[in-house]
Amino acid sequence: MTEDRHGNIYVGGGRGLDRLDPATGRVKHFTTADGLAPGVFHAAFRDHAGLLWFGMSSGLARLAPAPDAPSAAPPVSIDGLRIRGLPQLVSALGEQDLSLPALTPLQNQLQIDFVGLSFGPGDVLRYQYRLTGTDTDWSVPSEQRSVTYASLSPGRYVFTVRAVNSDGIVSAHPATMSFTILRPLWQRAWFLALLGVATGLTAYGLYRYRLARLLEMAEMRTRIATDLHDDIGANLTRIALLSQFARVTGGDVRYSTTRMGDVLVEPETESSPLASIGRIARESVSSMNDIVWAINPARETLLDMTRRMRQHADEVFTQQNIELRFSAPDGREQLKLGVAVRRDVLLVFKEAVNNAARHSRCSRVEIDFRVNSSNLELIVADNGSGFDVSLENEGQGLRSMARRARRLHGVLETESAPGLGTTVRLSIPL
Repeated sequence: MTEDRHGNIYVGGGRGLDRLDPATGRVKHFTTADGLAPGVFHAAFRDHAGLLWFGMSSGLARLAPAPDAPSAAPPVSIDGLRIRGLPQLVSALGEQDLSLPALTPLQNQLQIDFVGLSFGPGDVLRYQYRLTGTDTDWSVPSEQRSVTYASLSPGRYVFTVRAVNSDGIVSAHPATMSFTILRPLWQRAWFLALLGVATGLTAYGLYRYRLARLLEMAEMRTRIATDLHDDIGANLTRIALLSQFARVTGGDVRYSTTRMGDVLVEPETESSPLASIGRIARESVSSMNDIVWAINPARETLLDMTRRMRQHADEVFTQQNIELRFSAPDGREQLKLGVAVRRDVLLVFKEAVNNAARHSRCSRVEIDFRVNSSNLELIVADNGSGFDVSLENEGQGLRSMARRARRLHGVLETESAPGLGTTVRLSIPL
């Protein structure tokens, strides 16, 4: 180890000669490329003229220290490129600005080689690089002259590299390489657009198909309602008229048909078969009308249900001079109800109304039909004689009402006591 007249310290080792400037902390490294003899240092000293002498295993080396000339910015270039291990064509003199054609999604592994030039003795170059699209800042300076990128995502990239000499001066014009990795077919804009159009057309086709099925269902329901009314209703009405005619005429009445032969109709009593025919026919007409009303697609709203219930209650209670108070829902008249809901709720209502008119001997009935939150509620209360709900009832009316309520996932409650009237409450979720 020795020192020159400028205060720089020289240290010889097995890998060459290093010069340290204590004022700046910068180091220059001299090798055989700068004219230094090879071998191991054995001695180092400065003579009276300021020359530095180094005794080495292979001979004697002399260095005449001189002030360093101003450093120039080192040029840098890209001198090698491999894509997925395959070498690409690059100028032997290096490239300052390189632009690659579009790469496929599989060509996403790149190895980039670069080199800088320095003409000062002892000057050691280090390199910094960054890849716009993944890196936000320059890399740490390193003497490594190659970098590898593996599994790059689709996108546009710009690789930039610059050299830094021993004095900290960087390249005035960094070398750049721009390239684009294409997206897979299923991620490209035109493919996504076609996929969106296809999805939209499919959804529209499914909507049209579902709409056509709904229209067919509505048409079928309308046809069934018409057939029930025109054919079965006409036949049941004919039976009722014939039985009524037999009751009016009395005596022996014969009615001949072309297929069944002559049928003798005897004078009827209340329990006679002819009276039963008339009663059953009228009940069948009423039931058929309920079915026709329930499946008719033009009677789907809550308002239609309210009108049907009010009409039936008026007919039943007016004939027996029973006072009726009917409360209907407000503001939800256009609420749509399904076929099952309309039919079962109507039948529960009719059973409750008929029980109050026939068995309770009441003078007043209050009916409250409303929408409470997300439930549809029906209350039928009378001031009649009532009954003991704990006693087993042989009738099927209450059981049928409870069964219909369960089918609608609802709750049916019956409150009654002798002399205190009867209240029937039905609550079903909408």
